[in-house]
Amino acid sequence: MSDGIGIAHSCIIYIHGFRSSPQSSKALQLQEWLSKDGIEFRCPALDIRPRTAQSQIQTEIDQALAKGLTPRLIGSSLGGFYAAHFMESHPARAAFKACLINPACYPSRDLAGQIGELPAWHSGEVLVFKESYLDELADMAVGLTSPERYLLVAATGDTLLDWREMVDTFPGAQHHVVEGSDHSLTDFPDHWPSIRSFLLESSERR
Repeated sequence: MSDGIGIAHSCIIYIHGFRSSPQSSKALQLQEWLSKDGIEFRCPALDIRPRTAQSQIQTEIDQALAKGLTPRLIGSSLGGFYAAHFMESHPARAAFKACLINPACYPSRDLAGQIGELPAWHSGEVLVFKESYLDELADMAVGLTSPERYLLVAATGDTLLDWREMVDTFPGAQHHVVEGSDHSLTDFPDHWPSIRSFLLESSERR
């Protein structure tokens, strides 16, 4: 069933992963493609602290809504976890759609070994991930409702997260299981047409 939202009235918000940034390849590719299409694009540089990142994403979503735009979320890895949080908790969530790319399903478990000082992927900045942040992530966990609003892209070649766990965590969602590839989904351009169709074009169908 269509939500009646046109492409021009949508805003793509890309939520990057742990230690990543708006300089990631997927973020830069999205910026280029969406600019050509005249679609608004946002990618906040997220703080390593989950509660701060949560506030940053909330701001981007609310600013898009204030402009009369409907958010379409793309979250990669930890960003996928954050995207699911807002898909289930934001007051305007019924109008949202999200694509989750190799999402972290249980980051409070999987990031337990990352406590301490860590280099950011694209800047070399030293990030400090504290043990208390695991509790913040656990508090942000949500259940799944209206799975038809989700597209899951899961790569079987992901060596950091288990694609089968992703599929099990999002039952009823549209599943796009990629044979091979990797955690970063370096063949992202190959999958963008189907992602774009789910997030944008399908919203115009009656």
